[in-house]
This record gives sequence, structure tokens and C-alpha cells, in this order.
Amino acid sequence: MGLLFAKLWSLFGNEEHKIVMVGLDNADSTDRERLGVIREELYSMLNHEELSKANVLVYANKQDLKGSMTAAEISRQLDLTSIKKHQWHIQSCCALTGEGLYQGLEWIVGRLKKT
Repeated sequence: MGLLFAKLWSLFGNEEHKIVMVGLDNADSTDRERLGVIREELYSMLNHEELSKANVLVYANKQDLKGSMTAAEISRQLDLTSIKKHQWHIQSCCALTGEGLYQGLEWIVGRLKKT
């Protein structure tokens, strides 16, 4: 992962970019119940002027566990499709194995290259 951050720094080290990164441990019913609160907090953050041009990356973690919510389910619960003023992406991942983590960061790199 260090190489990816080094690449990010070499590309954008002297520029300011704002990223909202949300990591969800969605394996149990407690987190399912909290999604409404998370949605409210996310939308509240995105309404701040300082984040008007921020990209949003949502990690749907613990995809290795049975019963975890899929990225599509989380997207629906967070109503991500209603986010119109920000580029956003939801990425399934497993923090234990690293699966999906690089793909999320690669999405961020792609967004930053376009700005």
C-alpha cells in the first residue's frame, strides 16, 4: 500500500484535494441499524462548503463474513444515488485480506487525475 500512497504523493503532493472516505464494518445487525445515522452524518458533511468538491469513497468492509450487507445493499441504505454534487464510489472489501482496498484507492487516483 505504501507504493500507492507514494504514487499519490508524487502526482498530487503540492495540490489540495478533499476526499471523504467512509469505512463500514457491516457484518452485524447493529451496524445495519446505524446506517440511518451514518447516512445523516455523511449528508451533513457533504453540505459543508469546505467539502464542496470532495470525492466520496465508501468501503463496505467484512465482505468475507456470512450475512454481511453487500455494497448494493449499503448503497441503497445510504441512498448514495441521490449524491449529485460529488463523485462517489462504493467498494466491497475485506480489511483482513486486503481484497478491494487497492481498487478503492485506484478509484480515488482516477478521480484526482481528472481534476
